[in-house]
Amino acid sequence: MASLEVDRTAFSVGDLTDNTEEKRYWLSRTPAERLEAIETNRRIVYGYLDTPPRLQMVLEIVNLADLDQLA
Repeated sequence: MASLEVDRTAFSVGDLTDNTEEKRYWLSRTPAERLEAIETNRRIVYGYLDTPPRLQMVLEIVNLADLDQLA
Protein backbone atom coordinates (compact mmCIF):
# COMPACT_ATOMS: atom_id res chain seq x y z
CA MET A 1 0.00 0.00 0.00
CA ALA A 2 2.84 2.44 0.78
CA SER A 3 4.13 2.23 -2.80
CA LEU A 4 0.78 3.23 -4.34
CA GLU A 5 0.49 6.77 -5.65
CA VAL A 6 -2.08 8.76 -7.60
CA ASP A 7 -1.20 9.89 -11.12
CA ARG A 8 -2.75 13.35 -10.93
CA THR A 9 -2.03 14.00 -14.61
CA ALA A 10 -4.46 11.30 -15.76
CA PHE A 11 -8.04 12.52 -15.83
CA SER A 12 -11.07 11.77 -17.93
CA VAL A 13 -14.71 12.69 -17.79
CA GLY A 14 -17.32 10.11 -18.65
CA ASP A 15 -21.05 9.87 -18.93
CA LEU A 16 -22.97 7.60 -16.55
CA THR A 17 -24.91 6.25 -19.52
CA ASP A 18 -21.74 5.09 -21.32
CA ASN A 19 -21.61 1.30 -21.58
CA THR A 20 -17.86 0.91 -21.22
CA GLU A 21 -15.84 -2.16 -20.35
CA GLU A 22 -14.82 -0.53 -17.07
CA LYS A 23 -18.45 0.08 -16.11
CA ARG A 24 -19.36 -3.52 -16.95
CA TYR A 25 -16.45 -4.70 -14.81
CA TRP A 26 -17.55 -2.75 -11.72
CA LEU A 27 -21.17 -3.78 -12.15
CA SER A 28 -20.00 -7.42 -12.15
CA ARG A 29 -18.32 -6.94 -8.72
CA THR A 30 -20.18 -7.41 -5.44
CA PRO A 31 -21.10 -4.33 -3.38
CA ALA A 32 -18.49 -5.37 -0.79
CA GLU A 33 -15.76 -5.50 -3.47
CA ARG A 34 -16.78 -2.07 -4.77
CA LEU A 35 -16.66 -0.57 -1.27
CA GLU A 36 -13.25 -2.12 -0.66
CA ALA A 37 -11.96 -0.53 -3.89
CA ILE A 38 -13.38 2.85 -2.87
CA GLU A 39 -11.62 2.62 0.50
CA THR A 40 -8.34 1.68 -1.19
CA ASN A 41 -8.63 4.73 -3.47
CA ARG A 42 -9.45 6.96 -0.51
CA ARG A 43 -6.39 5.75 1.38
CA ILE A 44 -4.15 6.38 -1.65
CA VAL A 45 -5.53 9.88 -2.28
CA TYR A 46 -5.48 11.05 1.35
CA GLY A 47 -2.28 9.24 2.28
CA TYR A 48 -3.27 7.16 5.30
CA LEU A 49 -2.66 3.46 5.78
CA ASP A 50 -4.51 2.21 8.87
CA THR A 51 -7.18 4.49 10.23
CA PRO A 52 -8.29 7.82 8.79
CA PRO A 53 -7.43 10.98 10.70
CA ARG A 54 -10.13 12.07 13.12
CA LEU A 55 -11.64 15.44 13.80
CA GLN A 56 -10.44 17.08 16.98
CA MET A 57 -13.07 17.11 19.71
CA VAL A 58 -13.74 20.53 21.18
CA LEU A 59 -15.58 21.13 24.45
CA GLU A 60 -16.94 24.51 25.43
CA ILE A 61 -18.46 25.20 28.85
CA VAL A 62 -21.32 27.68 28.77
CA ASN A 63 -22.61 29.49 31.81
CA LEU A 64 -26.41 29.14 32.02
CA ALA A 65 -26.72 32.70 33.38
CA ASP A 66 -25.12 33.99 30.19
CA LEU A 67 -27.72 32.10 28.12
CA ASP A 68 -30.57 33.73 30.09
CA GLN A 69 -29.18 37.19 29.26
CA LEU A 70 -29.20 36.39 25.54
CA ALA A 71 -32.90 35.48 25.53
